[in-house]
Formats: sequence, C-alpha cells, structure tokens
Amino acid sequence: MSRMDAGPSATVQSATSARSAQRDEFEVNKLRKRLRRQVGQAIADFAMIENGDRVMVCLSGGKDSYGLLDILLSLKHHAPLSFELIAVNLDQKQPGFPADVLPNYLESRGVPFRIAEQDTYSVVKRVIPEGGTMCSLCSRLRRGVLYRVAGELGATKIALGHHRDDILATFFLNLFFGAKLKTMPPKLVSDDGRHVVIRPLAYVRERDLARYAQAMAFPIIPCNLCGSQENLQRRQVAELLREWDKRYPGRVETIFRALGNVVPTHLLDRALNDFAAIHPPGVPVQSGDLAFDEDPCSEGTSNLQIALAERD
Repeated sequence: MSRMDAGPSATVQSATSARSAQRDEFEVNKLRKRLRRQVGQAIADFAMIENGDRVMVCLSGGKDSYGLLDILLSLKHHAPLSFELIAVNLDQKQPGFPADVLPNYLESRGVPFRIAEQDTYSVVKRVIPEGGTMCSLCSRLRRGVLYRVAGELGATKIALGHHRDDILATFFLNLFFGAKLKTMPPKLVSDDGRHVVIRPLAYVRERDLARYAQAMAFPIIPCNLCGSQENLQRRQVAELLREWDKRYPGRVETIFRALGNVVPTHLLDRALNDFAAIHPPGVPVQSGDLAFDEDPCSEGTSNLQIALAERD
C-alpha cells in the first residue's frame, strides 16, 4: 500500500478518535456536574457543612473516598461557605499496603493530610478466627482511631464516603437480619459524643462513583490486602438491589425516597406511640386509618372513594 493510499485512512481514523475523545470528555463533565449537584444538595438538605468548619475527609484509597474528596475540593472553591478540608488515612499495617500512594496523590492535589499509623491489622488477625470476616471488628477499631485523630486536628466534621447504595444496603441488613427499621443517617453524632459525622455522598449512586473513579484515574488501593472475604449478607443484599434496579426500574429510587418520608404513627414501635392513650377525638384526623389503608400502587383511587365503597 502506498503512502498516498494510507493518508486518507489515517486522517479518518484521527478524526474518529478526536470525536470519540470529545464525546468521552462531554460524558465525564456531565457526570461530574451531576455528582457535584447531588453532593451539594445533600449538604444543604442535612446542614452537613457550616461556615468555618474544618472537615476531616476519611480517605481509604477506594473509589468512594477518592470521589468524595475530589467533589468536596471542587465545591470548596465554589460554595458560598468558607470551610477547610484535611484528608486523613489510617495505615493499619496490612502486609503489602502501598504506603506511598496516598501521600503522593494528596501532595499532587495540594491537599493537607495526616497519615495515622496504628497496627489494627495484627489485633484483628489475633481476635478473628481463620477464615472469619474481619470487616466488622476492623471497622470499629478504625473508627476509634479516626475519632482520636479528629480531636487532635480540631476537626468539626468527619466526612465518610458512604453512598446511596450503602445506605439502602444497611437498611435491608437491619430489616432482614436485625429486625430494625434503621440505616446510615446522612448526619449524626459520633459514638463518643464528641464529633459530628457526615455522609455527603448520600444521594450518589455507587455505579456513578465507579465511572467517575475510572475517568479520573484515581490510584485505587484494593481492600483485599488482609485476605478477608466481603461480608456475605451485605453482598447478597447488594445483589438483590442490583437485580431490582435492572428488572424494576424506579423501585430502588422509591425505596430510598421512603427513608425520608416516614410516618411514625403507622408503625408498631411503642416507644414512638403511646397506644394506650389513643382515643377517638370525634373529628376527622388527617393521619388516621384512611391514610393507612390507601393503596400506593393504585392510581386515581381517593380516600373518599375507598370510604364510599366500604360504606356500601
């Protein structure tokens, strides 16, 4: 093939590559804007960050915490509030942990950081039997160290990288295995009562964070260095949510919205409702029995229509 023959083909390939790159850049920018909007909305809805806050961002080296830090850095430069960010990583002395990855990344981004070193790995290995799941104990030990570091740094907020899927999975884990209606709140007081913990990714889907991490080429550190297996129950719940999302579009979003639309009077918790004190007031009650009987799956059926049908 002559050079003359190769010229047009190379030009077409170059143009195609350029269009593909532009399309990819457009999609990444669209994703970035969506993530910023969702994080900004969560921060506003739950009053997560206030003027003058010193926010400690817990950075594990996974896609979620990288995404959290990146988005907060962006919002910091555009938000009407003035707040500080400091990244903190806990080096748990796991064999094979690449200790230089996070410092190099944070220095390249100009982010103040602290690497806290504590050998919780040996403690977990000593306590948990061979083949057992280490994640629960590891998490508790890690949380205690992070609370201590937050106090040393004077942090007013501790930001964690839990996303919408984590919140939903925790809800179903408590429902199926703990017999509780409970999940991860976007904002709460820490176990020791000294700190406020926030989850700015509360509205963000995990799959969007995975796409963003790939597009941004974050230096991911896998959470499999200790050889522990992922919690089986959590994995089963995650698979259930993914299946629902695929087979029944909108179902997962509806469940998530329900977590912010609770009707305590229509639950069975005697600590919330004094059932012995319930008596008919003699006037219509907005949250009375008709509200309970309404079928959310039926369209166009009003409380009045149901009441007339029952009367007839």
